[in-house]
Amino acid sequence: MTPNNFATVRDILRYAITSFNTEKLFFGHGTNNAFDEAAYLILHTLKLPLDQLEPFLDARLLQGEIDNLLRVIMRRTEDRVPAAYITNEAWLGGYRFFVDERVIVPRSFIAELIPEHFSPWVQDPAQVANILDVCTGSGCLPILLADAFPQAQVDAVDISAEALQVARRNVDDYELGDRINLVESDLYTKLPARKYDLIISNPPYVNSDSMSKLPKEYLQEPQIALAGGKDGMDLVRKIVKGAAQRLTPNGVLIVEIGNERAYAEAAFPELELTWVTTSAGDDMVFLLTADQLQHLA
Repeated sequence: MTPNNFATVRDILRYAITSFNTEKLFFGHGTNNAFDEAAYLILHTLKLPLDQLEPFLDARLLQGEIDNLLRVIMRRTEDRVPAAYITNEAWLGGYRFFVDERVIVPRSFIAELIPEHFSPWVQDPAQVANILDVCTGSGCLPILLADAFPQAQVDAVDISAEALQVARRNVDDYELGDRINLVESDLYTKLPARKYDLIISNPPYVNSDSMSKLPKEYLQEPQIALAGGKDGMDLVRKIVKGAAQRLTPNGVLIVEIGNERAYAEAAFPELELTWVTTSAGDDMVFLLTADQLQHLA
């Protein structure tokens, strides 16, 4: 089909959906179906409100707009570039973040738990003074945490200097530079000597077998932010062990491990992991208290 066959937004939308379904694209970076992905890319490219497709469906497009839209559709279908990298934005917990290929596209079930202040495990949110986010990537979770815990200072750690450049942009966009401290560090190694009331992490946890089967869209992301070793627990083990020395007496550690519950339980047979309910079920995020980790300190 040539650009001359298109006249309206409806024409492009239909074409994009058919193309996405024909190419069997993988949807896991903000949408879960071809219609929503196509609508988002079209509205963003045309600089229209992202929640108002219907009024514009029969609007006639300029030739330059058609050309731009077809380029976007081609990047998504032929190059398998995630939509977030095409638009340089991602949404998490109602917040918009800048993203590019230096970071994985923000997605975390921990974000669902932040508005409730991790109740009932955090008994008094107002007393939370120091929070640590390990493997921060784009800095999305520290920004949500800083808003939810206005009395707290947040340290955000990542081994990737490039990821921290993206995080800095997002922190500055939300004017939280005075409350979020970005640290280039291999986990805990370069952190200040302080203890934390709350440590969270959405680390690399994909096991090596699953890494070999990832969709092409995920292969566009920094692999260092995904690969967790043979059982996916290489960094998780270090995060759990290090938290023992970093938590306050009433502190808690919260770690996201995706579909790796069996590997997580096998990695920590001596610990009774508390599995926190999220929209994906009861096996994506686990919690440990400082008391549970005392013997590791």
